[in-house]
Amino acid sequence: MVKKLYPADQVQNYLLIDVIAIVFLMYKIIVIEGQLGLFVQLLLAGIVLISFYFCLWHRDWLLPIASLAGCTALMILAIYVDQWVLLYGFIFADLIGRARSKIYIGIGIIGITAMHFGFSWIDNGSLSGIIKTTIFPIMIIQMIIPIVIFIKEKTKILQRKLDTANAQLILEEERHRIARDLHDTLGQTLTMIKLKSELTMRLIDKDSNRAKEEIEDILNTSRAALKQVRELVSDMQFISLEKELDQLKSFLYTAGIEMINKEQEPDPDPDPVLSHVTETTLALCIREAITNIIRHSEAKKCMINRFKRDEMYQIEVIDDGNGHIKEGKGNGIRSIKERMEMLQGEAEIMGNPAHGTTIILKVPIQVNGGKHGE
Repeated sequence: MVKKLYPADQVQNYLLIDVIAIVFLMYKIIVIEGQLGLFVQLLLAGIVLISFYFCLWHRDWLLPIASLAGCTALMILAIYVDQWVLLYGFIFADLIGRARSKIYIGIGIIGITAMHFGFSWIDNGSLSGIIKTTIFPIMIIQMIIPIVIFIKEKTKILQRKLDTANAQLILEEERHRIARDLHDTLGQTLTMIKLKSELTMRLIDKDSNRAKEEIEDILNTSRAALKQVRELVSDMQFISLEKELDQLKSFLYTAGIEMINKEQEPDPDPDPVLSHVTETTLALCIREAITNIIRHSEAKKCMINRFKRDEMYQIEVIDDGNGHIKEGKGNGIRSIKERMEMLQGEAEIMGNPAHGTTIILKVPIQVNGGKHGE
């Protein structure tokens, strides 16, 4: 019921204040014996309340018209009842500031100014007489309030638009992240299922026992894919670099590619400490690189070198394939570059038909307890 009489978005901040103001107004109008008589005073108070109601619910041209009517009624009450009634101009000043147009706000401010100067002219016989009274600063404040409220409302609208834009940006980034993760995680697993399925088709007539083993392996790989989907849905889980390399070695072996894993430490400094975020991201980048090797390179060997150089942890993924790599195209290469940028690192991708493809990943590191990326 309240929402039908009073705007729901203002109930929490303004309803109590407005109720108290209206009660005081009606009480004073009834108690004070003015020159107009009780009936006329109640009629003018009714005009104020009706004007207030229209200003409360409208932001269009009805708002300045209603505020002018309300200010006129307040001016008459101030002249013939008591000048304290002019304080109710604050209510109209607040509502005027919520108008949709600056023109409407200007009209409302003119109405407030006319109310005070009209009171001064009729009550004191001089327009300038108001300057020497306490009513003058009250008028100035009431004139400023609509402008302040208008700026405040505009700021709220801009903030809402900014929040909406940020939400859309976050949603878009999340979509890209999910697309990358699906491509990086499931793409490789599905490639393995495809390769194993093709192998099983060739073995099914020649070696049924081996075919059964491959089918069992396909089943296990499918279960792994299902687990990966669940992990992606919940969140990206930590991926150990060592465990990922062991799993990738198995995938490469299935594809007929030999993997050589080397870790070098050219200086006596402590081993680099990588945060979970950095290690997981590097593991995903290597996974994507290996997936590309399996799918496109026609390679026989793949070498992975890891070492620290110039305060950078560096990983090289080198194959002896056809070198067919289109840098900047395709989800795989782009996702590697984007992931390395997030770590403030670098990704260099080079392809040569005579020497295969080389992918170099570099991330800044810290030692002795310092962790990058946390």
